[in-house]
Amino acid sequence: MTDEVDVVVIGTGPGGEDAAGRLAEAGLSVVAVESRLVGGECPYYACVPTKMMVRAAGLLEEARRVPGMAGGATVRPDWTPVAARIRDEATDSWDDKVAADRLTGKGARLVRGEGRITAPDEVTVNGQVFRARRGILLNTGTSPAAPPVDGLADTPFWTNREAVQAAEAPESLLVLGGGVVGAEMAQVFPRFGTRVTIVEAADRLLVNEEPETSALIQDVFEREGIGVRTGVDVTAVSHDGVEFTMRLGDEAVSAERLLVATGRRPNLRGLGLEHVGLDEKARQIQVDGHMRAADGVWAIGDITGMGAFTHVSMYQAAIAVRDILGEEGSPAAYRAVPRVTFTDPEIASVGLTEAQAREQNLSVRTGMAKIPESARGWIHKAGNDGFIKLVENAEWGTLAGATAVGPSGGEVLGFLAVAVHTETPTAVLRDMIYAYPTFHRAIEAALADLDA
Repeated sequence: MTDEVDVVVIGTGPGGEDAAGRLAEAGLSVVAVESRLVGGECPYYACVPTKMMVRAAGLLEEARRVPGMAGGATVRPDWTPVAARIRDEATDSWDDKVAADRLTGKGARLVRGEGRITAPDEVTVNGQVFRARRGILLNTGTSPAAPPVDGLADTPFWTNREAVQAAEAPESLLVLGGGVVGAEMAQVFPRFGTRVTIVEAADRLLVNEEPETSALIQDVFEREGIGVRTGVDVTAVSHDGVEFTMRLGDEAVSAERLLVATGRRPNLRGLGLEHVGLDEKARQIQVDGHMRAADGVWAIGDITGMGAFTHVSMYQAAIAVRDILGEEGSPAAYRAVPRVTFTDPEIASVGLTEAQAREQNLSVRTGMAKIPESARGWIHKAGNDGFIKLVENAEWGTLAGATAVGPSGGEVLGFLAVAVHTETPTAVLRDMIYAYPTFHRAIEAALADLDA
């Protein structure tokens, strides 16, 4: 038996859920196929619960900053309310009923199971065949990936999924991977009393960010008592039933828990991509500016390789929906993709780093302002680590990229993202009035440093 529908959406991460709902509200018959949880990784295992962890850890650290600033404070960390908030407020104990009802309430049909393309414009789920008159939209996301380290696969290590489900903070934790997830978790748990060591094979943490960012966050971590090991290879991992042991050449480090945060792999295998001329072994699905991957096939989200961010998936969803509906609209533009690492200080970036700009043979000038030297940073005092770095395309006189590190760095980035997206001349930015005393006023000093 074959069901005729307008669109089949395989995968209901943030973008897929949004697209399916929009298409259904536009009057199309939509089948949304999901094998896990409606809403995807973000609300259950990533963005939302991890930021609850960050928020709780930040409150503890702010309390520890009271002495010398506002009197005295006694801090008694307790993971119990954190775990309860994640379970009860964020995830409903990892139950997606609310999200599923939201989706079906918009008119989409939710089908549980693994969706596979079995012919052009055809998807099969649990033996049920759906023929899509307008096409298929893919939003299958990514899954945590573990490196091929000897012995690792045989141990009960954590990924981000297990970390957010922790009922208590472990006594000690090894974090393998110094990217965004690794850095955030490496700082959260010590604030609840966990002894943490973070291990990164590259020569610095957050290798995709500016080197000044890496140096600053390592300094902050070490001041907070977090062990940082960079430029080391993990040769083996074992677990004796009590603790993990990680071999770093001739050295060994041990802890109660091990969090593996070394990247993610696209969920493409088993999708039947060969039936529409695509390769399931590819690192990503190539799409054009309207999210078209093949005739009658659109792809959005992590699998497109344009940034594993909820905001990118949602942005792409809107573009794909317009295209499926035959509506006019601008094609995707990625020159101003913002990204935020929610460490303390927050690390926020948009556009190109200095190294990336030079690799593109741009005429580069940079400007830098240190947050502690700004009026607001001086007033803030405790916890005022940070800087603003601007990367200018000197030939055009516009920003190619920017980084804002510091308290509320992600909020300060909003200004810089607009400047990069709209290609506002730096001359215009210099002529603006910046509110005093704010963190974003340091942008003015960074602009002045471009000319120094």
